[in-house]
Amino acid sequence: MNQTIKLCTIALSAALLTASCGGKQDNKSAATAERIEPVKVLKLERTTIERNLNLSSTLQAYEHIALAPAMQGRISSILVEVGQEVSKGQLLAKMDESAYIQAKLNFENLKTNFERISALNESNNVSKQTYDQTKAQYDIQQANLENLERNTYLRAPFNGVVSAKNYENGELFTGMPILQLVQISTLKTFMNIPESFYPQMRKGNSIKLKSDIYPDRDFAASIEIVYPTIDAGSHTFQVQIKVPNGHNLLRPGMYVRSTLGFGTVQAIIVPYQSVLKLQGSNERYVFLNRNGVAKRVVVELGQRFDDKIEIISPEINDGDELVVTGQARLNEGSKLQIVAD
Repeated sequence: MNQTIKLCTIALSAALLTASCGGKQDNKSAATAERIEPVKVLKLERTTIERNLNLSSTLQAYEHIALAPAMQGRISSILVEVGQEVSKGQLLAKMDESAYIQAKLNFENLKTNFERISALNESNNVSKQTYDQTKAQYDIQQANLENLERNTYLRAPFNGVVSAKNYENGELFTGMPILQLVQISTLKTFMNIPESFYPQMRKGNSIKLKSDIYPDRDFAASIEIVYPTIDAGSHTFQVQIKVPNGHNLLRPGMYVRSTLGFGTVQAIIVPYQSVLKLQGSNERYVFLNRNGVAKRVVVELGQRFDDKIEIISPEINDGDELVVTGQARLNEGSKLQIVAD
């Protein structure tokens, strides 16, 4: 009897405990579901701005070449020094000439024989097979001689300046370039531009560059190449800018800036801190108040004005309410309580 009463008491206690815990969980879930986030909002409207794009980059040599022969050999002489200006076609270095001289002698002998066979062929006094074989040998030896000449006498492929010299006369060429040559009378630079400006970028567009080294001077440049693809990660595209440098004031490696003007436009400008960034990516987004519920909208950033920034999205319109305080706590669908300033 006492044992039966004891078992009933334990069972009743367990049931009450289970009911109590279940009730607490239900209350917690209900509280979470009904949570309302207090936020401040800003009513959006378009405003007129001067559309300017500020860019910066580093100058590069328009052309650059590492000068080296196609085969190993001893360097007979290097005829230029670092910093020396050279002209296209100028002889810069000579390799050991032994192989070239021997090949030239062999070619001269073959040339004499080919000229004799050609004369006989014109008078039909030699078989076509003999003529064809002799001509083939002549063409091969001529190509070999031209290749040897290019790799024995190293010449400048363009007007430029010697930027590096890695050997001295008499040393054995082992693979590292003998000389490095850069063209600085014309320079180039690459700039990454937001995709929203793609329609305005055209080959030949003029650009003014500025350098901190010459603060009172503008350098004329122009867009030479507009690359045809948009980077999916950064939502930018690249342009190559050609920079005439007739007075050689600029140098490869210098930092330059440019401001491109596109006239006046209507834009939505918001506080910079209202724009959030998705961790681990370049995605930017904001939250809008849509009838008391948070709406997450991905945006593209435009021009910056001190503590404000232009945002671009087809989902944002005049009159929308942007969450400017409390947005870091929000998720898509969060319920909102609008708090006055």
